[in-house]
Amino acid sequence: MRSRRLSVRQAARRRALPSVLAQAGHKYDYDLVIIGCGVGGHGAALHAVESGLRVAIIEGHDIGGTCVNRGCVPSKALLAASGRVRELQNTMHLKSMGIQVGSVSFERQPIADHATNLASTIQNNLKRSLEAIGVDILIGSGKLTGPHTIKYNLPGRVDVGGEVTARDIIIATGSVPFVPPGIPIDGKTVFTSDHALKLEWVPNWVAIIGSGYIGLEFSDVYTALGSEVTFIEAMESLMPGFDKEIAKLAQRILINPRKIDYHTGVLATKVTPGVPGVKPVLVELTDFKTKQVVDTLEVDAVLVATGRAPFTQGLNLAAVGAETDRRGFIPVNEKMQVLGKDGKVVPHVYCIGDANGKYMLAHAASAQGISAVENMCGRPHELNHLSVPAACFTHPEVSFVGLTEEAAREAATAGGFGSQVAVVKTSFKANSKALAEKEGEGMAKMIYRKDTGEILGVHIFGLHAADLIHEASNAVATRQTVNDIKFNVHAHPTLSEVLDELFKGAHVKAGKPAKAPAAMDTAKQPVAA
Repeated sequence: MRSRRLSVRQAARRRALPSVLAQAGHKYDYDLVIIGCGVGGHGAALHAVESGLRVAIIEGHDIGGTCVNRGCVPSKALLAASGRVRELQNTMHLKSMGIQVGSVSFERQPIADHATNLASTIQNNLKRSLEAIGVDILIGSGKLTGPHTIKYNLPGRVDVGGEVTARDIIIATGSVPFVPPGIPIDGKTVFTSDHALKLEWVPNWVAIIGSGYIGLEFSDVYTALGSEVTFIEAMESLMPGFDKEIAKLAQRILINPRKIDYHTGVLATKVTPGVPGVKPVLVELTDFKTKQVVDTLEVDAVLVATGRAPFTQGLNLAAVGAETDRRGFIPVNEKMQVLGKDGKVVPHVYCIGDANGKYMLAHAASAQGISAVENMCGRPHELNHLSVPAACFTHPEVSFVGLTEEAAREAATAGGFGSQVAVVKTSFKANSKALAEKEGEGMAKMIYRKDTGEILGVHIFGLHAADLIHEASNAVATRQTVNDIKFNVHAHPTLSEVLDELFKGAHVKAGKPAKAPAAMDTAKQPVAA
């Protein structure tokens, strides 16, 4: 609360700034105004200031947005704490290294506080980093009133708000949890990740609707803290967005040995909230294909982890001749420029992050923001979304960049080079550092073109996979081939040698690479995760 009061006072002092800039001869109050201060808006602001622009950010909720306050940052705190509990309770693993421990217990509230405190710390860090370089933080919800004009205010507040003008505008309003029809959220027994991050209680049995990133990470947290978990997945297999081979191995290690069961090919068509410790939650399961009710579950709680929906209401896009698509996303081109109702570019208006639906990850939003600033500064730039890495922070972790093997073969067939797709794999069991940690479970695989050496995708499941993926993602981003990176030197003994072996195990045809279009240029781009 103290941080919010400070922000309001600063905003009040700065309300006179636009008029000062106008008196100084500037056509607009700012060169750039960003609506939304999540990771994407923050990254765009930093790059804009570095590019010499006068910048303001309008934020009506929390600096840092979803990731910092209700997403990837606090969830990592829960995963870190629960991961320690799991590790200390694995007596066989510790005994194999000569370590013996007594009874292991945990306190729920300090774990929850760790997540809350981490979010608060990062939020304050972001705020200070913006203030230090002269970015004005305007408190309120932004609304377009014209091609260069934005109004902002807070409902019920007369002391906060105003109107500013800018040469360029970036919309970075993020997303909210998507809740399917028929699922009432009470925040206690039926809840989204926003509620789960508060860790107000640890249910004995929790059903998780959806087995993507969010569902997998929370299954890791809950099972480590003693809960039983049931996955409810609409697709025919768990982890439907992952490479099938990686998903199969991950299921064998992350799901099968733990207190987790699952129902696939079904929808949770009706959920009746309960009362914690008194009345169970009823979950009606309907077959995805036949639409017939096949079962009813009684559980202590239900976590809805069915993805996220764009938060784009109230922006008044009509003021610039634009509108959202049927799912609520704001259409943009590859330069992040907003497209109007007629499909043409809306001058000086950009949209980044979850609001445009291209790739709903925080670091993708930041990269899009940087790309948008490059374009508004006259330096043409297009982000290759297939070079953006993704990670799931389970124990062990999953990470990837580029195409799955299935998608790569499909793209190759469509592009006429199906016979040129090759796959190379390596295991963590051959890595000295992983064996020293007694963490040899895992694998890495690379999909590439054996005629040109183009890297189509890299997937890792194992110890610190989320940290290892960046050598591969940077190679994809800079269009390095297998032959470019296979001569890189890796310190020994380190986990990075897993990738070293992977690269060296690839075989590209001798001779000059064929002049063929890069598969990454024609492959389908990532969408909402």
